[in-house]
Amino acid sequence: MASETAYAKINLALHVRRRREDGYHELETLFAFVDTGDVLSASGAAQDSVRVLGEFADGLDNPFDNLVAKALGKLPRADGLAITLEKNLPVAAGLGGGSADAGAVFRMVRERYGLPEDWHARATALGADVPACVDSRTCIGRGTGTELEPADDSLASTPTLLVNPRVPLSTGPVFRHWDGVDRGALPQGDARAIALGGRNDLEGPAISLCPQIAGVLAALDGTAPFLARMSGSGATCFALYDDVAARDAAAAAIESDHPGWWQMKGALR
Repeated sequence: MASETAYAKINLALHVRRRREDGYHELETLFAFVDTGDVLSASGAAQDSVRVLGEFADGLDNPFDNLVAKALGKLPRADGLAITLEKNLPVAAGLGGGSADAGAVFRMVRERYGLPEDWHARATALGADVPACVDSRTCIGRGTGTELEPADDSLASTPTLLVNPRVPLSTGPVFRHWDGVDRGALPQGDARAIALGGRNDLEGPAISLCPQIAGVLAALDGTAPFLARMSGSGATCFALYDDVAARDAAAAAIESDHPGWWQMKGALR
């Protein structure tokens, strides 16, 4: 049985440049991936099937909305795959959980059968974050996030803490609350410079819909990371630390002060 981690996606920076005529938004983002997340296990079968378990399995109660099943449908093969998804990442949380799951399916199929030449288009059809999640490496996304450029690994192995107030937040309403102001392009430089000099233009709109995000950011800022920011459209926030001891101390402090919040420790890939 093959196993694959669906690595949690974070946006180290997310600049919204304009609303496009097709209704989508023109973005510039620096994607990064944490070395932990959901876990998928697969074995050969007569036909495709998906079973979901784990802490956040209840968030995927509609099988027709499950991106694992949709990804399998995009990748025809000679035989089927029976997949068990251990859902460890919260749903509607800015971590690209479903997209990461789909990316893991693409990697499983690539290893077992190879991918069709048009795999990028097939991934894009599933969602804007899915192409980046296939390789799950630090990269720059433009357009709707699907036009990918390589980025350096200057932040690889950085200790990372993810925190979510356990409030789901859908992407659509957050984008609709964006004020339409273009605040400029991603900075130049290596990944660390882009992250430190960048911003998340959806932070304000997300906080207006989910005020708890401001509390999470304040709590993370209080643990002295070198960067704390909201990921994607929220509500998960991340903090980056110079060493593992600082991250673990931060996790313990937040667990003590806010025992109801979800958190996950890891490092950037």
